[in-house]
Amino acid sequence: MRLRAIVAATAIAIAAPSLVAAHGGRSETVVPRFNEAIPNIPGKSLIAVEVDYAPGQASRPHMHAKSAFIFAYVISGEIESKVNGGETRIFKAGQSWSEPPGATHSISRNPSKTRPARLLAVFVVDTDDKALTTPIK
Repeated sequence: MRLRAIVAATAIAIAAPSLVAAHGGRSETVVPRFNEAIPNIPGKSLIAVEVDYAPGQASRPHMHAKSAFIFAYVISGEIESKVNGGETRIFKAGQSWSEPPGATHSISRNPSKTRPARLLAVFVVDTDDKALTTPIK
């Protein structure tokens, strides 16, 4: 499958109805948008999730799957992010970043106190990895 087809499939998946999983009402809301094996890369899958943050909401510090390469794109609002002890950055709508496999995400939040924020996270991950994130204690 060519990259253009993968991107198109991900965009179409954003419009699909889906199951919403909330984390205790105090954290982000994660909506699965796409999950398919990559036919020309045996053992790998492409998974896309939409993450919604109400004003001031944040994810708990977490670690991503050891096999997961992640592309994150801010759909609306702003997202404050810190990965692997790097600098804390604020990404605005239309901006993106990537995260290496096994990344530690100590900050992922909506810095606004008045506006919601939304991002699309696209994972290239081992098909057998079921947990995309694991909370850090």
